[in-house]
Amino acid sequence: MRFLPALAALVLLGAGCSVLDDDPAGDGEVRVAAATYPLAWVAERLSEGTGTKVDLLTRPGGEAHDLELGVQETALVADADLVVLQGGFQPAVEETVAQNATGRVLDAADVVDLVAIDESHEEHAAHDGHGDEHAEESHDHHGDGDTDPHFWLDPIRMVALGEEVADLLAAVDPEHAERYRENLDTLRTDLVDLDETWTAGLERCARDTIVVSHDAFGYLEKYGLEVASIVGLSPDAEPTGAALGELQQLIRREGITTVFSEPLKPALGKNLARDLGLTEGVLDPIEGLSKDSSDEDYLSLMEANLEAIRAANGCR
Repeated sequence: MRFLPALAALVLLGAGCSVLDDDPAGDGEVRVAAATYPLAWVAERLSEGTGTKVDLLTRPGGEAHDLELGVQETALVADADLVVLQGGFQPAVEETVAQNATGRVLDAADVVDLVAIDESHEEHAAHDGHGDEHAEESHDHHGDGDTDPHFWLDPIRMVALGEEVADLLAAVDPEHAERYRENLDTLRTDLVDLDETWTAGLERCARDTIVVSHDAFGYLEKYGLEVASIVGLSPDAEPTGAALGELQQLIRREGITTVFSEPLKPALGKNLARDLGLTEGVLDPIEGLSKDSSDEDYLSLMEANLEAIRAANGCR
């Protein structure tokens, strides 16, 4: 395991990952601060029945990419026995953690085998004709810009994250170590089942290309999909005329009937669907919960995404 360089003084690498303080808040309660919803969901599933409290730093309806931490979130980081974040995705979170964390810190990017952009991102960016623009945006918004951060859309990579979080929770809270491991077994089963459901659900489809708002769905290509996006890794970018022209050609050539928008940033997909007279679908990148999806969870959102793609691509 590798930890953020700025936090190297706080950790000793090794199986125990010992730190200066195993109870930063001093109240005996085990606390986890998770930067984004997928990270928090894993920690919550692993903590069931243990009394561990999981705090999500990105609030429902908030934009994960541009998260800025206030006083309340900074206090959660400082009091946490374990902070789970993703390096290169939320620079403000990394800075706050480096300056304030006193417990253990896990960078998910170090344990989930992120796909290099030159292997996936540039390939499916080429479908919409603006790979260079995507690459520039990725450097602006995702640290070193060499990997696709949206690993949580691959359930098997979520298993890898769960294994690491379970080990750290057991080290922080040895009294409940066996429960964390039992919860990990259940979590692993659910995620493997989800992965198999996606594989089976997309085996027989009339089309294999989807058009999405921003370049957040590259990990779904493992299921045989081709992903074309209106803009790059940043959902706040503006599409170019050339990119839209390339997309229109692709849509006509592939017989695509649906453009997918996103719950938190619906305008891009809605506008293109309306302009081309196509159906507007919704795919959730699950970067964070929206106010409308606050009662959902990772599994139900992934299942809804699968059904949306199956309907759009004529899958049997």
